[in-house]
Amino acid sequence: MPDIRSILEWIYRLADRLNPFVDPRALLDIAIVALIFYWLLGVIRGTRAVPLLRGFGIMLVISIALSSVLPLETLRWLLENAIQPALIVAIPVLFQPELRRALESLGRTNDLLGRPFSRANRSELIDTVNGISRAAQQLSQQGIGALMVIERETGLQEYADRGVILDARLAVPLLLNIFYPNAPLHDMAVIVRGNRILAANVVLPLSEDIVGPRRLGTRHRAAKGISEQSDAIAVVVSEETGAISLVHDGRMVSYLNESRLRSMLAGLLKVQLDEEPKT
Repeated sequence: MPDIRSILEWIYRLADRLNPFVDPRALLDIAIVALIFYWLLGVIRGTRAVPLLRGFGIMLVISIALSSVLPLETLRWLLENAIQPALIVAIPVLFQPELRRALESLGRTNDLLGRPFSRANRSELIDTVNGISRAAQQLSQQGIGALMVIERETGLQEYADRGVILDARLAVPLLLNIFYPNAPLHDMAVIVRGNRILAANVVLPLSEDIVGPRRLGTRHRAAKGISEQSDAIAVVVSEETGAISLVHDGRMVSYLNESRLRSMLAGLLKVQLDEEPKT
């Protein structure tokens, strides 16, 4: 897949050949701005910023239309002198999670260069994918709630320090014991780094986005919260229904089985699985 630099160079050469009277730098400028907006739209896709932007756009269009058609001098003065300073203050406040995510994505070198997740080698990632998928399936069958978070490029050490540090090799029996009802560490979340369980009983930030077909429980809100503030992947097992959900980038996919969860984890971690694990 070509990188952004090669695309921009191709656009520059094409514009130079098509029309010698058009300044290629102007077209290059437009292309760069378009790429920036495309990247920003990708960052906010599926987040609370989308309805906020839609609502603000509708309000702005209506205000401009009214001030242009009708002689509303006060409204026109307000749009020209008050809206812009207000936006400077409102945008960082309203879109703080999205701005943080955008800056973090810029800081992740692997994302920019399109390289695969590299904190763990392939065999460790396969162990993690298989172990979490199998544990989630068994927890679901037993009706035991669980929250497992896989650390990626964004470090989760600050959250791990709030829990109980384990630094133990990931194993299905260990995960089952951790989340067994009334076990000392069964509450809260487990953080996985590579193929090791870094910490258990970890408190995660709760998402404020509770809009949806059903009200989210604490585990699901915590899963969405950590995925909104980092690039982590969260796997949730509902204690009430036994449904398995995967949360990434603030978006949730529910009612997964072991095979589907395994496939999605492998895709997000960019690891190729050879075959289904043996039972």
